[in-house]
Amino acid sequence: MAFKSAVSTALVVAVLASTTVLASEEVNLYSARKEELIKPLLDRFSDQTGITINLVTGDADALLQRLQSEGRNSPADLLITTDAGRLHRAMEAGVTQAVTSDALLQGVPAAYREPNGHWYGLSLRARPIFYVKEKVSPTELSSYEDLADPKWAGRICIRSSGNIYNQSLVASMIAHSGEQKSEQWAAGLVKNLARSPKGGDRDQIKAAAAGECDIAVANTYYYGGMLNSNDEAEHQAAAKVAIFWPNQSDRGTHVNVSGAALTAHARNRDNAVKLMEFLVQPESQSWYAEVNYEYPVRDGVAWSDLLQQWGRFKSDNLNLSQLGKYNSQAVMIMDRAGWK
Repeated sequence: MAFKSAVSTALVVAVLASTTVLASEEVNLYSARKEELIKPLLDRFSDQTGITINLVTGDADALLQRLQSEGRNSPADLLITTDAGRLHRAMEAGVTQAVTSDALLQGVPAAYREPNGHWYGLSLRARPIFYVKEKVSPTELSSYEDLADPKWAGRICIRSSGNIYNQSLVASMIAHSGEQKSEQWAAGLVKNLARSPKGGDRDQIKAAAAGECDIAVANTYYYGGMLNSNDEAEHQAAAKVAIFWPNQSDRGTHVNVSGAALTAHARNRDNAVKLMEFLVQPESQSWYAEVNYEYPVRDGVAWSDLLQQWGRFKSDNLNLSQLGKYNSQAVMIMDRAGWK
């Protein structure tokens, strides 16, 4: 009986150990990127490594709230979200942890990662000026600051102050020029708006094409999506505008990232880091840029044909952690300026 008991115990231990090994070969991912824009890459990672990805997609702010409410009981190992401002919020909320990885340090330029390793950029997006080709000459444009000039009164479309992309744009200006100048700029911009802010980035471009304004501020990947849209109205609207890269004579055009952060209580830490490293490899960077019209965050990766058509530009090399640092000041400035 004692022998049988020992054998049974050994079998139970072996089974539990085997189950533990199997359970560890996975990553639980919370992603604010749409499934169709990331799942093919995740499937490729699983095929190469045998690691299963359990994907949960959702609204960026809702996912952060979920991580906070779940606390230590959260199953999430990795958070992928949009905008350095949101990544900073996650860090400030205590739901991330630092990662040190040679592959990540080599693959992600310093400007596009949190200095202590709490998040790393995965893809790069620019937020330039779009102008209606029949109404505006590019020689009339120069910088974001110039958009506060009275010559643009009633001619500009832009999203609301509640939008994180605009908050990060203002935060970048605070980092470069200080609060006083940034507030003066925001007040001037508001005076030049063609309409009260509403809708998303695509709506700003559509409004410009429809004659509601002459200039729109938007992220480039929305423009790329419109140019290649199956919706003929979207395609035609995008064809009426062109990109102008502001601030080429000084700091460069404002850029931002989508990025990844290891969660504070990740149970599958090593596998999650492997996934982060995979997503910054040249092949992954190239695929994502081609599919989502965003720029590779990694140096030396070829741009897609469409991105090349838009031309090379000087981008702001501000460390994007500054966007989170100055977010609250940016929001207050926008509120005081009457930016709805």
